[in-house]
Amino acid sequence: MKLKFFTVLMLAAAAFMSACGKSDADLTKAVTDKLAADKVSGVTASVKDGVATLSGEVADVTVKSKAEASAKGVEGVKSVTNNITLKPLPPAPTPAGSDQMLKGTIDESIKKLNITGITVAVADGDVTLTGDVKKDDLAKVMQAVSATNPKHINNKLTVK
Repeated sequence: MKLKFFTVLMLAAAAFMSACGKSDADLTKAVTDKLAADKVSGVTASVKDGVATLSGEVADVTVKSKAEASAKGVEGVKSVTNNITLKPLPPAPTPAGSDQMLKGTIDESIKKLNITGITVAVADGDVTLTGDVKKDDLAKVMQAVSATNPKHINNKLTVK
């Protein structure tokens, strides 16, 4: 009888110990291993009280989401705090000659409106308008220039 009681007691103790779960260090290693297996780079993980915290910088939101899903998939992780940031995109290069194309497009748009006396200058996508324009034509000119999607419009027109 004592042997059966001792055996049951040991089984209960073993079940209790396994129910306690993995340590935070074990979970951190498991999350890190899962991220590596899922080919997620640039992300570090730490676990405290079963909560995984992800940090680092990745190229796009799909990698950020994949990292979070990977961490959530680790048994023993209760929740995930995703502090991963996205790398800023490099500025798009301005194609050579685009200023000249933009100037030509704006000149043509103003010409189609039968408006004269306006000079258009374009530098790095910024449009500067100079000259004289009738009050009634100002809105038409600005709308035509805006339609070309310049970076910025410097309106130095004199309204007559």
